[in-house]
Formats: sequence, C-alpha cells, structure tokens
Amino acid sequence: MGIYEISLDHFLSLDDAEYEKRIVAAKAALGKRLVILGHHYQREEVFKHADYSGDSLKLSRQAAQSGAEYIIFCGVHFMAEVADILSAPEQIAILPDMGAGCSMADMANLEKVEQAWQQLATVLNPDAQIIPVTYINSAAVLKAFCGQHGGIVCTSSNA
Repeated sequence: MGIYEISLDHFLSLDDAEYEKRIVAAKAALGKRLVILGHHYQREEVFKHADYSGDSLKLSRQAAQSGAEYIIFCGVHFMAEVADILSAPEQIAILPDMGAGCSMADMANLEKVEQAWQQLATVLNPDAQIIPVTYINSAAVLKAFCGQHGGIVCTSSNA
C-alpha cells in the first residue's frame, strides 16, 4: 500500500455547503471511476455521500468488485488497508483522514508481536506449534505476520 499524505489545511475554512457542493461535483465528474464507502460509524454528513455502507469487510469486498479506480474509505486506517489488500492493483484506496484510528486495533503492534514470538521461541518452536490468529480489525502488518507464520485472519462471522 503506497501511502501519500496531502495537506488538507486549505479545506478547513470551508463551510458545510461548500463541502457538499465539492463532493457532489467530484462524484459527478468521476462517475463510476469513484466509489465512496461509508462505515456504520460515520456521521450523517459523511454517510449520505456513500455509495455503499456497512461493516468494513463487506465494504472492502464491494469496492474491489466495483471496478472503481478510486476507493474513498470513510472509516479508519485498517479499513482502508483491507480495501487496498482486496482491490485490484490498478485501484487506489484512499483514507481521507490519515489520523483516523481505532484504539482497539492499535492495542497490538508488530514490534510487540515479534518480541512475543521470539520469547516463545526460547521454550518451543512457535512456527510448528502455534497458529497465530488476528482479527480483521488489525493493521495489515499483523495480518502479514500471521500469514508468514501459517496463521489466519478471522472475522466475527468465521471466528
């Protein structure tokens, strides 16, 4: 996932009517090249512009199947990462607010997981004896760690 951050400072002074006008114009100009995903937790001002709404995995699947060139994910970082993972290489997943995070998803980080794995390796062979599992609402690097060590990513429906 290529991460590019742009400054949104010049948009901060706009009023709600101007935001609305610009969003509607951008959607009209881009047509089917753009899909906006609105997670259940979004405010109505954002949610009303969504082409699809629902939970994060469902939204990522819909975006990948949409064929849209640009995927705007109105949610948090792990949601946009899943959209990026499931989408085609030519599709671009965009998270409007790079600071949008999830405290639960941030509880585990790769450094701590790798340290725990190394500590386990002092008393057993973790790759042979442990199946690492992470929840879908975790960072992509943790999903990758599980995959590299023969593990899985679970969801609320397959847990």
